[in-house]
This record gives sequence, structure tokens and C-alpha cells, in this order.
Amino acid sequence: MEKEGAGESSQNVDFSSVKANVKRIKVNGLGRTKNDIVRHHIKPLFAATTFEEMISAINLSKNKFEQLGLFKNMKISIDVSKNSPELPNAYDIAYKVKEQSYLTGGLSTMIGTNEGTMVGSLKLENVWGRGEKVATEFTYGSANAIGANLYLIKPMFFEPHLLLRFSVFQTSGEFPWSSYKETDRGLAVDYTFSNFLGSHTLRWEGIWRELQALSSSTAFAIREESGHSLKSSLKYTWCADTRDSKVLPTFGQLYKFSTELGGLGGDVKFSKHEAEFQLNQPLPLDSTLQFTLSGGVASQDLTIHDRFFLGGPLTLRGFNFKGVGPRIDGCSLGSNIFWCSGLHLYTPLPFRPGKGGFGENFRTHFFINAGNLASFNRELSLKNNIQELIEGYRLSYGLGIVIKLGGIARVEANYCIPLKAQENDSINPGLQLGIGVSFL
Repeated sequence: MEKEGAGESSQNVDFSSVKANVKRIKVNGLGRTKNDIVRHHIKPLFAATTFEEMISAINLSKNKFEQLGLFKNMKISIDVSKNSPELPNAYDIAYKVKEQSYLTGGLSTMIGTNEGTMVGSLKLENVWGRGEKVATEFTYGSANAIGANLYLIKPMFFEPHLLLRFSVFQTSGEFPWSSYKETDRGLAVDYTFSNFLGSHTLRWEGIWRELQALSSSTAFAIREESGHSLKSSLKYTWCADTRDSKVLPTFGQLYKFSTELGGLGGDVKFSKHEAEFQLNQPLPLDSTLQFTLSGGVASQDLTIHDRFFLGGPLTLRGFNFKGVGPRIDGCSLGSNIFWCSGLHLYTPLPFRPGKGGFGENFRTHFFINAGNLASFNRELSLKNNIQELIEGYRLSYGLGIVIKLGGIARVEANYCIPLKAQENDSINPGLQLGIGVSFL
């Protein structure tokens, strides 16, 4: 027997047509946070004329407060305005906030190309009540890299996407591919802002650099650059990134460009320009085709610190780390022009173990890499230099597995076959392991 009942009809409410205006906003829980920065971000709520606009403005203010690091917790309530009963569309908004702890700290890990770094930090949050941060960091890396950094970050005009940063730092590390060690002590000022074109950073840095031979077998070409130098440079970086993941993307594009001018004081003068492009195209069967291209050109008077290097398990695979290009007595010398490209195919593991879960962090990897590192020869024409840069390319291909370590790094285990190399190159055929964030 079938029971008959009255069904209830549901209606979708179009909040864009529901009239609303904000009569009062109350913020509870403020301590050291200044009133002016709070007013700046809640003021747009009073301009809302519909319920949808009001909710959108509330979410925007919440996001801005979170990005500025002002509050640890926020609860927002909306109520019909009791002070204006004659106005049915009037609302009161209440923010209940809990500020960030003044002092925070911790230990974390950073991952570079085939190296890990332990980072210990202490931070003063929201120091003067407008989202400022003062922090000190100490780092110790697997490549005998030790560093200390003290920095101040100041949001400009109360906006989280306009940041001014001052830093004082000292770092030291070893560079075994060129058999030298280096200590840097310096100051830096960064201004970062974002707009519809992407992220922009303008950076000035002044660095006192000390270079020493790593061993008695260090090549003379490296030894003659030993000693002290003072670098003062201005660098601009632009980045537009629409990828769904920085580590193992399945769609989106990356555009990145930087230009650096050295010689604004100090005894090091140069110009240096780099560009990077990445395209990720989804394919059937949960696969991804990826194309990468990177290149750089610089003036000829570069010191070993600032030259381009090429080769490694995440760039030009099948070659040792920084192993492409001119070498003397086993030491890589680098150069002032390079290009590198890659074509990759990522597919799920055979038989899809762990589908929809842990197995999604693994991908089968097929690749072809090509690139070159060369020096501009003033005795040749521009056309001949370009021809040499193209014809002297290195080429490798292979296959392997890529593992995604959360959103912080990727691990590659590839079997590499170098097809074309030059006499001085340090090749690495067979199994090659790599870990890092940046890749080509």
C-alpha cells in the first residue's frame, strides 16, 4: 500500500535581489590592533545595498584580516538591526576576534634541490597593531649551509598584498660542483605588490661576499676569484601562476621573469636576465602533458657567484648537478647564457593502486630534456653565437616515478639516458634521484 503525503516545495532565494544595508558594526576582542586598520577593512560593508553584497564584503574583510595575521580566530554574526525596527532591511554585524599571540616560534624544514634545511624561528606578530612582523630565523642545511636572518615586514596602506620588507642576514655554504665556499653578509629591502598581472617584487640588496677555495684541488680559475667583494644590485621579479599545484600540477600556466642590475655601488657590475614558462595540459585517463622552457642571458663580466649553471635531476636530467658546460680540474665554471626545455608526460601508476587517496601522490613520468650553457663570444656575430647556442645542445630522455610530498616538494626517481653531451660535461646515466620544488 502506498502512502500519499503532501510534498514541500523548496525555493531558491536570489540574494542579489534582497535589499540590505548595514547600520552598525561592532568588533569585540581588540587589544593591540589599531582601530584605523580595522575601520579600513570593514568600511566597505556600509556601501552594500543587497544581502549578497553584504556577505561578499564580510568575507573580503575576513580574508584581509587573515592575510594580515591580525587575528587567530574570528566569529562573525549578522542580526536584524534592533535600533532601526522601522527599516526591515537594516542589519547589525558583530565581529568576535581573538588576536594572534605576540610571540610565536617553531622548527620547520625547507627543501631545496637535493638538500634539506632545518629552520628555527622566533616571530613577533602584529607588533605595532597594523600587521607588522619582526622575526629572526636560524638555518642549518645538509650542504653545510648555515644562516641567520633578522627581518621586518610592514603592510603598506593596510593592504596584505602591498608588503615592505627589511632584512639583515648572514649565510655561509659550500658549492662542491665548483669547489669553493662562500660567506655572505648583507642588507636587503623588498617591496612586493600584486595586481591583475601577477606578483611583482622589487629588491635592493647590498652583500659583502667572501669566497674561499674548498680544498687544495680547487682549480686556479676558481682560486683567482677568492677574496672579498661587495655587491649592490637592484632586481625586479614578475610572476603569474595559474597552476593548481606548484609541485605536481595538472593544469595551468607559469610565467616568470627577472632582471637584475649590479653596480649601484660596490665593486661588482653586471646585468642579468632570466625567464621561465610552463604549460600544463590535461589529457584523458587522468594524464597531464607538460612543456617547460627556461633561459637566461647576462653580461660577460660575471663572477662565479652570479653565473648560470645547468644540469641536475630536476632540470637537465641525465647530467650531474651543475655538471653541464665548461669545467677545469673537475670544477664547473658556469657561463653567461643558457636555455633549457622539457616535455613531460605524467600518468597514474599502472592498475591505479590507492586511487582517490594516497596513490594520487604518485605519477609515472616520461620526459625529454634539452638545453645548453654557453658563453657569448665577442669575436663572433650575434647570428653565429645564437647558432652555436642552438647547435651545441644537450639532450636526454627517460622515465621514472614522481612522488608529491604534500605541497612542499617533489621526489623524482628516473632512469635517464643522455643522448647528446659535450666533452667537458659530467653525465649521470642510469638511475637518478632528485628532490626539490623548482623543476624543468
